[in-house]
Amino acid sequence: MRLTLINQFYLPDLSPTAHLAASLANHRAALGDQVTVIAGSGVYAAGPRGGAGPRNANPKQIRLWTPSLGMRSLLRRLVDYGVFYVQAAWALATLPAQDVIIAMTTPPYVALAALLHKALHPRTRLVLWSMDCYPEMIERAGLLRQGGLASRVLRSVNSRLFGKLEAVVCLDLAMHEMLQTAYGRPARPAFAVIPNWEDAAFFPVGTTEEPGAALGGLDLQGRTVVLYLGNAGAGHRFETVLDATRRLDPSCFTFLFVGGGSGWAGLEEAQRETRASNVILRGYVPKASTPAVLSVADAALITLRDEMLGVMSPSKLHAALAMGVPVVYIGPAGGNVHEAIERFGCGVSLRHGDVDGLMAFLERLRAQPALRAELSARARAGFEAAYSDAAGLARFDALLDGPAA
Repeated sequence: MRLTLINQFYLPDLSPTAHLAASLANHRAALGDQVTVIAGSGVYAAGPRGGAGPRNANPKQIRLWTPSLGMRSLLRRLVDYGVFYVQAAWALATLPAQDVIIAMTTPPYVALAALLHKALHPRTRLVLWSMDCYPEMIERAGLLRQGGLASRVLRSVNSRLFGKLEAVVCLDLAMHEMLQTAYGRPARPAFAVIPNWEDAAFFPVGTTEEPGAALGGLDLQGRTVVLYLGNAGAGHRFETVLDATRRLDPSCFTFLFVGGGSGWAGLEEAQRETRASNVILRGYVPKASTPAVLSVADAALITLRDEMLGVMSPSKLHAALAMGVPVVYIGPAGGNVHEAIERFGCGVSLRHGDVDGLMAFLERLRAQPALRAELSARARAGFEAAYSDAAGLARFDALLDGPAA
């Protein structure tokens, strides 16, 4: 099979989508597919990159130059996106006929770049791997008026695009329901739910690592550590967590935020205003440091705005489960994190505003080491069953090689 994946980010970038794309590309190449990856030259965030890794002929990488103007304004993003779209469309058009093109959603609507290739080679199958849903996500973030002209145009583009797709990969049932209701047709595309994953070999059972320089030599001995690791963007909110930090004993509980994003400034401001000694902020760390940073955590914090249910799916879940860290989720019922907690009993799922529920769970976790150990074992079991690379890649194989392929 000739298979192309297209995503703006790829290894050695620290973006979760870069690592997922690489995992799938390397897996399919190992199965004998001729794999091409089309990616940009920019970085996901102003943070460190991971290791470069080997450069093999299969998967073949096509790197497209982008100006990397960053995310500080909508105009900067649009320029970066536009440069990438044009080059990606040309790169795809000049490839020999592909059996499958898998387009991710960074940048939004990059699947449109594959339409020229399909026009030239009608037998090519187009698959959308939906990490975020547009325009719904930017509407719900308040950046685009729902029902306005721009919104109607983008929805019309989606309707036409989905009519050209053979399959859409959704990250959870909420996303599946939203996209199928909005853009599904009787004949096509097919919709599949494939949660994101982490490489099990990267998180071997029973290993412990020192976070070392990644956390600047923090002394967390004797504290119950609640860790938020990754992007804090428009899809997340922290009021419930910050309220809890003001009420919990600062000598016993530490809330450690490691990452960045558009919501980071709000966390810094809240930290300054409250002078909270139990809130610590650190910047992004390389992917290689993820197990070590997670090893200090007694609980992994994940949040999601209510309005983002079905249009995005937090990727923080999978590494936490892989390291056997109990999950504290604050957000709407439904979605991938809530589903994992309900299915595997690996943490607690709370709604926004439930400060008492959050405090009660954390105090139980601190007071009952046996509970921490039980939730840890359930987290790792859930990872191996549903969120490891073996589980996720098997689902993709079934999609690509199954009877409907």
